[in-house]
Amino acid sequence: MIQLIEYALNGALLGLLYALIAMGFVVIYRASKVFNFAQGELVVVGAFLVWFFTLDLGLPLYVGFALALIGAAIFGLIIEPLLFRRLVGQSTFSMVMVTIGLLILLRGLVLVIFGPSVRPFPDLISTAPITFGDITLNRGLAYGGIFTILLAIGVSLYFSRTRPGLRMTVVAEDHQIAQSMGISVRRSIAYAWGMGMVLSTLGAVFYLNGKSVTFLVAEIGFAALPVALLAGLESVGGLIPAGIIVGVAQGLAAGYIDPVVGGSFSAVFPYLVMVIILFLRPSGLFGWRIVERV
Repeated sequence: MIQLIEYALNGALLGLLYALIAMGFVVIYRASKVFNFAQGELVVVGAFLVWFFTLDLGLPLYVGFALALIGAAIFGLIIEPLLFRRLVGQSTFSMVMVTIGLLILLRGLVLVIFGPSVRPFPDLISTAPITFGDITLNRGLAYGGIFTILLAIGVSLYFSRTRPGLRMTVVAEDHQIAQSMGISVRRSIAYAWGMGMVLSTLGAVFYLNGKSVTFLVAEIGFAALPVALLAGLESVGGLIPAGIIVGVAQGLAAGYIDPVVGGSFSAVFPYLVMVIILFLRPSGLFGWRIVERV
C-alpha cells in the first residue's frame, strides 16, 4: 500500500509539472488560436537562459534567475513581429505551420549557440527529498506542484476577470472582429508569446533543478501534450486535474506495468489515456463546447 501511494503521489507531482509546461500551450492558444508545436523548444531556450545568467556569468542564483525571466519575456515578445505579424487575419493552419518552422529554427539556434554538450543546471531548490514515513517525494516537483496550482488560479483569473485577458480571448476567436473592436491583435499575440515563454522557463526550473540541460530537453513539450489536450486547449484550470490524471496513470504504469512488460510502457500510457478520453469527449475534459447555427 505504501508503494502504491508513493507511485501515485510522485506521478501526480510529475503530472503537475506537465500541467505547468502545458500552460504555455493554453496561454498561446487562448490568445491566438495557434497550437504551438515549438513549446518544448521554448523550455530549452528558457533553461539555457537560466544556465547562462547563473552558472556561465556567475551571477547570484536568484539575480540570474530574475534576469533569465526578463530575457525569456523579451524573447517571447519579439517572436510576434518576426514571425506572426504578417499572418494576422490569415488561416489558423498557416500560423500553426509557422510554429513548426519555429521548432526547427530554435533547435538549430540552440545547437549553433550552445552546442550538443550537456550543461549542468543550477540548484535553485534544495535537492534533498521530502519524506513522510516510508514515502519519499521529489522536493523540486513538490514545490513545483504547489506553484503550478497557485499559478493556474492566477492565470485563470487573469483571462476571466481582467480586460487584457478578455481582449486576448477575443483575439483568439476572430482577428477581424477583434480589430473592428479596437483591440490590437499584434499586441495580444505578442503578450501571449511573452507569457508562454516565461511559463516555459518556470517549467524548466522545476523540471531540471539539480539536473543537466541539453537540446533533448525539448521532449518535455510532447510529454505535456496529453495534459493540454485532456484539459481542453481553452481551460487553464482544467490543466490541474488533467495533469494529475496523466501523472498518476504514468506513475502507476511505471511501477506496475513496466516491470512486467520489460519496457517503458509508462511513456506511452498517458497518450493511451488521452486517446480514450478524447474519443469520448473531443473537446477535452474542460474545453469549451462551441455551438454554431447553420
